[in-house]
Amino acid sequence: MATGGQEHEGASARRRLPPSAHLRVFEPLRAYDDESQLVIAQQRDTPRAELEERLAAESLRRILREISDPFPGPDVEQYRVLHYPGADGVTAPFFCPDQVQTRATIAAEQLDHLMRPQVLALVMPEASRAANAERTDPDRFADEVAHLHTRTSVWGVPLAWFVALREDDHVEIDEDEQSLLGVRLAAPAVQVLERTRVAAASLAINAPELDILDELTSLGDWLKSFHEDSIVELDYGLLADYVWPDDSPQDLRLGIDSLGDGDMVGAAASYRRLTNRWVRVRQNARSN
Repeated sequence: MATGGQEHEGASARRRLPPSAHLRVFEPLRAYDDESQLVIAQQRDTPRAELEERLAAESLRRILREISDPFPGPDVEQYRVLHYPGADGVTAPFFCPDQVQTRATIAAEQLDHLMRPQVLALVMPEASRAANAERTDPDRFADEVAHLHTRTSVWGVPLAWFVALREDDHVEIDEDEQSLLGVRLAAPAVQVLERTRVAAASLAINAPELDILDELTSLGDWLKSFHEDSIVELDYGLLADYVWPDDSPQDLRLGIDSLGDGDMVGAAASYRRLTNRWVRVRQNARSN
């Protein structure tokens, strides 16, 4: 269990940002090139909670700075470290680059389809987008888009992620004196891929019309692009304070099993429990 003993600027910043869940892939050190390994060596002793606090504070400063430019600069890459216990009982470190500049650029492109142009111009002026494009290395951007280590969801967790990680997986809890700041579940990528494969095969036979089938296929294709010895992590972030302990993985698993058994009543009951839990969370996103 990771804890924060007192109020920090970063911890406060985390509570001021929208609650977001993250699905991350942590690769072993040997998966990175020599240059990246040198950066990792300089950062690997930074406590996870300290890094999360710093990244949240930097994000908030970008949003609130006087010159309206929410994009990060091409700074030195930041790496999260996950210490995962192996089958032999030995804990080994795994690493996940933040890739914040690339993720911010992708998020900006997605906003084009979600916000009215007048509002978008206030949040993200064209001058800031042009400046970001100018300072972005196109080769690095293309490489990171093809090998993006983090997926993010605001005010909710995609159903496919509950297939990937389960409530009895390795867990780390990040909290301070006020609330949960995050709960992180982790499992080996090979295990996660097997879970997604089995669930997708069952749904393809019993409920091919469900959107989650496409989500599982996309998730499996994404995970196959990483080192086979990687670790997958689901980080609830501030959403943990709303739902943890969370029965969503179990409810989804029961629902898929019920579909396989032809038990439509059981499947409907599982889905109802799952959706009711997260509808209440999403209602907070629309509250003033």
